[in-house]
Amino acid sequence: MDVRIRPAVAADRGPVERIVTAAYTPWIEVLGVRPLPMEADYGALIGAGRVWVTDPPAGLVVLVPEDGCLLVENVAVDPAFQGRGLGRRLMAFAEERARALGLSRLRLYTNALMARNIALYERLGYRETGRETFPTGHRAVHMDKSLTW
Repeated sequence: MDVRIRPAVAADRGPVERIVTAAYTPWIEVLGVRPLPMEADYGALIGAGRVWVTDPPAGLVVLVPEDGCLLVENVAVDPAFQGRGLGRRLMAFAEERARALGLSRLRLYTNALMARNIALYERLGYRETGRETFPTGHRAVHMDKSLTW
């Protein structure tokens, strides 16, 4: 799928927040808590250059460079556009960014109850590296992927 992905700008904050809300609201009932991406400050993340959006905004990925790896902090696709390969394209973009930054590994975390997402990440080459339970009740599955050059 040929999708243009660009850095989010301040004007994208509203669309980004709407995408996140639409993508994660169905998970509230499953998880029993609001998913962590719904609590993020997208104005600050956009200002820090960490949010990338499809053009026009239908999906987004939040990328955080860390020591030796790139954290995929959030990937979300508006439900109206799901099933069209946007999530996979955003994940491929994360790999492209990691390589451009000279990083050979990506990592992410997702809620343990989001089995569909875990299965997708496994199909994309991620492997589970651990699990963690937070005081908030969130249960995270940590995953990572090594890149080949």
